[in-house]
Amino acid sequence: MVSFTLIAITDSRTEKEDLSGNAVEDMIREAGYEVVERKVVKNDINRIRRAIEEADGEIVITMGGTGISSKDLTPEALKPLLDKELYGFGELFRRLSYEDIGTGTIMSRAFGGVMGKKAIFCLPGSTSACVLGSGIVIKECEHILREMRK
Repeated sequence: MVSFTLIAITDSRTEKEDLSGNAVEDMIREAGYEVVERKVVKNDINRIRRAIEEADGEIVITMGGTGISSKDLTPEALKPLLDKELYGFGELFRRLSYEDIGTGTIMSRAFGGVMGKKAIFCLPGSTSACVLGSGIVIKECEHILREMRK
């Protein structure tokens, strides 16, 4: 069974208030996969890195911190840790997101990659963005893990 870790990166929400995480967890469970861990982490490079390094899931989805405000630090925290970046994920996410929000999608720095034996996907924090991006990941998760293990 595919295992997921969900990490909300935010300074303003608790796990109880994490509607995006709730929606993504429901999607993962409905697809027949397992959420083994959920965390809420502050917008801090070291905390974000530690949360990823300690994550138990084979696939980690982060939600938040991918915009362009001064507090958005997810790419700066995680891209240096990646062994390989999955460029197609960010490209596809922005293409599909464009249909929903238009040209505002240019401010999204959503991305995916591989770190060791974990696939990591970093999404904006809005519920609609998390649902969209997680749908892509869930659809491809078995294929991603199969390729990572080769």
